[in-house]
Amino acid sequence: MPGTVITFYSYKGGVGRSFTLANIAVLLARWGNRVLCVDWDLEAPGLADYFRPLLAADPASGVVDLVDDFVSGRPDPGAHRTRLTGEGTLDLIAAGRADPDYVGRVQRIDWAGLYEDGFGEYLEQCRARWTEEYDYVLLDSRTGVSDIGGICTAHLPDRLVVLFTANLQSVRGAVEIAERANAARDRLPYDRPQLPVLPVLSRFDSREEYARAEEWRRICLEETKGLYHNWLHGDVTPDQMARYLTLPYVSFWTFGEQLPVRTEPEPAPDQVSFALETVAAVIASHFDRADLLTENRDAYVASVRASRREFPHELRVSTPRSLLGVAQELVAELTAFGARAQLSLSGDRSLLQRGEDDARHLCLLVDGKVNRWQATEAELFLHRTLGQDRRVLPVLAGDADARDLPGSFGNLRYLRLGTGGPAELAREIAGQLDGSGEDDASAVLRRASRATLRPLLWELVDEIVRALGDADQEQARELIGDLALVVKRTGRGVPAPASTRAAIERALRATEEGEPG
Repeated sequence: MPGTVITFYSYKGGVGRSFTLANIAVLLARWGNRVLCVDWDLEAPGLADYFRPLLAADPASGVVDLVDDFVSGRPDPGAHRTRLTGEGTLDLIAAGRADPDYVGRVQRIDWAGLYEDGFGEYLEQCRARWTEEYDYVLLDSRTGVSDIGGICTAHLPDRLVVLFTANLQSVRGAVEIAERANAARDRLPYDRPQLPVLPVLSRFDSREEYARAEEWRRICLEETKGLYHNWLHGDVTPDQMARYLTLPYVSFWTFGEQLPVRTEPEPAPDQVSFALETVAAVIASHFDRADLLTENRDAYVASVRASRREFPHELRVSTPRSLLGVAQELVAELTAFGARAQLSLSGDRSLLQRGEDDARHLCLLVDGKVNRWQATEAELFLHRTLGQDRRVLPVLAGDADARDLPGSFGNLRYLRLGTGGPAELAREIAGQLDGSGEDDASAVLRRASRATLRPLLWELVDEIVRALGDADQEQARELIGDLALVVKRTGRGVPAPASTRAAIERALRATEEGEPG
């Protein structure tokens, strides 16, 4: 599917716009996305300075050369990119080569004349090329009101991130530009929907003068609350969301051009990288699932990290010592089925110290009752994977009773170790992992709940999901197959309407509780 163009804009300078863009670009690339950064702040370029540690050499060309290519009649939308190293697929189109001629080249650009000569169509070609080759294209826009600002805020983006500090000039200027951008898009000769706008309060110091900080937080929220209306989940208030879209002031990072996300890989809540991760996750989620963010921030970020992650193991088999032999046979049988499985023995403390799991799913072998260690292991797994298509599979052995499972396992479908032993159990688990098992409906419904689709497709999803309630087993299988085809078209669009989301959640609960449909 095409990538997403996101402009980072600030009305005033000194708010940390380029700093934020550069760090979020690194995070998105690290999480497995293909990312292109474009420095459109031609009068005061700076992205290359932030990316200096990732550059083998200074950029030899950039945006001004894209303009020159057009003027000279030899346009090349794929040109002037510089590859950055060390953080996945991350490229940069700098403002231009930093040489004595640069300032004069910028000053000679006549943007109005360029558009009269068809430069807008050329930018459309550039945009199409960029979104074909990258998942995210991040534009660093010039501050204030300008021709370049109009290109970056109205013409090119799919989404807009506006940064401001706690003063009225900064916040009101940012809101005004966002409103002007949407008005300008209505006049464009291109098909552009209304811009979702993400307001980010930057360099906010609440550690001292707490009461004054809270008053200014309230003022900024009052000025920006109108920007949330076309994307924020109905169960989340702008006040709740704004607290997750706040970048703290940390004096250490104000010196020089730095990338804290490279030195704080597992940040604490009081570190700036923690807030940058949150904003990056909101961007990677297409501004969706804010309800999950407010419920469990760490799981929200982890779900984005895991969305493109390749896990070393597909399944971790957790066992008490009493079932160690069964677990070893099960891992061997799963391996024979082509499933990458690992063994986890109760009491392995290293599991609790890891920031992330190295297995996509967790299988718990239960001998009688879930022991305290397994309960902790499963609780941690569920906490980390909330909102993801990752599962806990309880397997009851001997006289274990499903009614004795902990409350947090109440909606989980369990398996039983039968007379067929580990071989039969491995076949059941492998069927679920490859999508041929009966839990496949749950996975499809979860994907549907996270999808962004066009309104007409949501009408079709609503019709399918509601039909599941009266469907027999064969009809339900066909409906789930139809739903899987529809949600594959996720990408540009809008989150599920509230009524459809509620229907999906009801169907998901019914499926996981083992009820028909």
